[in-house]
Amino acid sequence: MAFRLAPTAASEGFRLEAHDTVGSTNALALAHARAGDPGKLWVVSKKQDSGRGRRGRVWATPEGNLAATLLIVTGGELRLAATLGFVAGLALADALDAVVPQGRISIGLDGASQGKNRFELKWPNDVLASGAKLAGILLESAILDGGRFAVAVGIGVNVVAYPEDLPYPATSLRTLGATCDAETLFLALSDAWSENARLWSEGRGLSAIRQRWLARAAGLGSQVAVRIDGNVVRGTFETIDEDCRFVIRDDEGTVVTIAAGDVHFGAVASAAV
Repeated sequence: MAFRLAPTAASEGFRLEAHDTVGSTNALALAHARAGDPGKLWVVSKKQDSGRGRRGRVWATPEGNLAATLLIVTGGELRLAATLGFVAGLALADALDAVVPQGRISIGLDGASQGKNRFELKWPNDVLASGAKLAGILLESAILDGGRFAVAVGIGVNVVAYPEDLPYPATSLRTLGATCDAETLFLALSDAWSENARLWSEGRGLSAIRQRWLARAAGLGSQVAVRIDGNVVRGTFETIDEDCRFVIRDDEGTVVTIAAGDVHFGAVASAAV
């Protein structure tokens, strides 16, 4: 099966550029933007040789996994564009629900079924299954001429394989018993993106996105440790605020709002991180 857009995405003017292998879908999308591409372009591949995660970390995409980047070119507020990562997380979780049959796999934080959510969202940019990282999301931007900027919304999913030399648990759809391939998942993702982007509505619907995200949030109400520039803040994960920043109540009862950091739940939160 070849990569293809969902009819809803195609009807809304989205375009598709598919590859067997690339260096980085994010880098390629931003290069297109600098060369004049108007955006609404999906760049996808089943293999990526030089993918990146947050803070410059390597994101491996071996053959059969999904690397997908949506290029958006806008003149809007960069602050609002940063919340597209939450739109991406919801779109991917919706797509996973659509392509992984109910009852086939039991998924939840720490390996237990957690209510209706088989796929959970970990602030700010991960999708979890059984408490393990299944997918990561990375937003990168570039300033363009005329007061515009480009945003590359990168989404990497462990479809058939996952790295085993990580400091945190990871998994893949295949490991979980699902038979979905990268092409089928992308088809559902392109449809789910359109639905969630309409809800986001250039930031006007951010409150609704926030509520949907919280309904899927991993670790809400649990103990958490957040590493921020070498320091660790510990407490209880209470919510995300109106700007989608992470809010915890620390061990002294003070509410702390965090714009960026590495989040750890469960046993890892109790240990030094």
